[in-house]
Amino acid sequence: MGLSYHWSIRAPAAVPAAELADFLANVEGDAKLLGFAPTIVVNGPFDTPERREFARRVARPLTVEDPRLRDVVLAPGSCWSHDLREGCCRLAPEHGVLLVVTDQRGRETVFGFLRYPRFITKSDGAVVMETPGGGDWRSGSFVDCPDHRYRAIIRRFAAAGFVEDEKDEFAPPERGA
Repeated sequence: MGLSYHWSIRAPAAVPAAELADFLANVEGDAKLLGFAPTIVVNGPFDTPERREFARRVARPLTVEDPRLRDVVLAPGSCWSHDLREGCCRLAPEHGVLLVVTDQRGRETVFGFLRYPRFITKSDGAVVMETPGGGDWRSGSFVDCPDHRYRAIIRRFAAAGFVEDEKDEFAPPERGA
């Protein structure tokens, strides 16, 4: 069993993508100073087959479980998988504002913000339900590495108020806990 460093990030839906991209450009500067190379900030919709494939590679789907998702045909391309019997779907992100960093071994790690559809719709366009989180920007990931540089990047997100959750399995347990 290995150890990991996990984080989840969230920004309100009202924050414009350009503002998030500016924030990530500043974080990218720090990432370069920390020794990550190459790095890149990506800001754009996942609106073509190539961009949707990129999203599959770097983004986690948003899993939604709800009885209203049973026995309905969802809009094409709105989810990566849909279990009609269980009422569970994995929504694909619509837009990403992402910082991709590469360590000295060539491993890429993605930090940033994903926007998922605000509503889950049927193939005829009828709304099934509002997506949990109401259109907020969000993401989460982990690394199986004690490298302090990842924590330094997440501290930048925390200072800006974007860290929703963080779990560092490499950190010693707090005394008295």
